[in-house]
Amino acid sequence: MLIAGIDEAGRGCVIGPLVVAGILIKEENLAALTQLGVKDSKLLTPKKREALVPEITRIAEKHLVLKLSPQEIDRVVESQRRLHKLNRLEAETMAQIVTALKPDIAYVDAADVLEQRFAHHIQEASTFKTKIVSEHKADRTYPVVSAASVIAKVERDREIALLREKYGDFGTGYLTDQKTTQFLQEWLKTNREYPDCVRKSWKPAKKAKNQQGTTQTKLG
Repeated sequence: MLIAGIDEAGRGCVIGPLVVAGILIKEENLAALTQLGVKDSKLLTPKKREALVPEITRIAEKHLVLKLSPQEIDRVVESQRRLHKLNRLEAETMAQIVTALKPDIAYVDAADVLEQRFAHHIQEASTFKTKIVSEHKADRTYPVVSAASVIAKVERDREIALLREKYGDFGTGYLTDQKTTQFLQEWLKTNREYPDCVRKSWKPAKKAKNQQGTTQTKLG
């Protein structure tokens, strides 16, 4: 039996892409993932994640990484049509991975508060029909999802490193990071618009931009 695990990294950040990764592995090789020490990427150091990726891809039959740019995300979030919100976009992206990997069963980390609705959206968007097991915290429950989360996180970190080379140190890209919020504020002091790496539709980003615009108007 061929089993897929699918997870994402960067969903809640304001800077950089949302990365979705999937791996396909034979059922008899699942134990090898556990032996490698694969677990939820958030529980591993960056160095350990980097070391695990080649080991995971060596064991896997296939793997696939898809990246959603800030522009793609903004287009969806700003849309008034409910079906085109971020959860649906993520489900559709996972469906692309299911279609490409063609597993007998796929385990995914559910983005929707309703796990089965998320599974339904994946099945609906996939041209390859298979069983979808959609659960919250699947990356902690199923090693195959943990492995996908590691790949997604490493790819996301690499993208962030490239952006830092271009824009300077803006931290992690999450609004809980003071460096990130400071970067956005400083950028708006000298620029009318955020750079392309920023998800302009995120409410805190929009609020900061509106506040900056009000300040500039008062000064003018």
